[in-house]
Amino acid sequence: MPSDRAQPTFILIRPQMGENIGAAARAMWNFGLDRMRITSPRDGWPNQKAVAMASGAGRLLDEAQIFDTTDAAISDCTYVYATTARDRDLTKPVLTPEAAMIEARDRIAAGQKVAVLFGPERAGLENDDIVRANAIISVPVNPEFASLNLGQCVLLTAYEFQRATTEAVPETVSHVGDWASQSEMAALASHYEERLDDAGFFFPAHKGPNMKANLRNLWSRLPLTRADVQMLHGILRQMVRWKDRG
Repeated sequence: MPSDRAQPTFILIRPQMGENIGAAARAMWNFGLDRMRITSPRDGWPNQKAVAMASGAGRLLDEAQIFDTTDAAISDCTYVYATTARDRDLTKPVLTPEAAMIEARDRIAAGQKVAVLFGPERAGLENDDIVRANAIISVPVNPEFASLNLGQCVLLTAYEFQRATTEAVPETVSHVGDWASQSEMAALASHYEERLDDAGFFFPAHKGPNMKANLRNLWSRLPLTRADVQMLHGILRQMVRWKDRG
């Protein structure tokens, strides 16, 4: 059964190759979406090439709803987006995938049933399909090579919906071990200052305090773990031992 997650339904209109249907299913499941509908797949249904390409997302294909027409596929939907990379002589709102999926999130939260139409690989959605949609999703692609693979278009749209419904974490740092404490960082800074002082680094003398402050500022900007601090102590000790042996 499809998950209980509030999400749009992705509808593949007259897809041609089973491999692309499978790629679309895989792209959807990458971002936790599992409501797929398909109209009139050219190579019939079920399709073993679609299953092979879907890899671990085969469940979406098993549960996909098959329809004969676009009208039938969208009959229970309250708001429909149509994806297209080409200019259309139709008066409709045109949104980027990001803006559309933010709007879709809000519509779904308000109780609407939202769908996104994806056209066949050869030429995309026909105007007869697009006139049935409420708005257009237009991807800002290279105008000299505007055609997107079906799986790519589904992936892009699913990613934007995931972004719109997940609290963004702009940056994370992966590390193993505990971060160094302020006292450990201070001890490291003192160790380097002492050895650099011995080596005559802080010259001329009147510039020494400012140079040491700059060095302390450098250490404070580095996110070091305890293991990092131990390694840097070890490096300096080894360099001093090597100099003394020389």
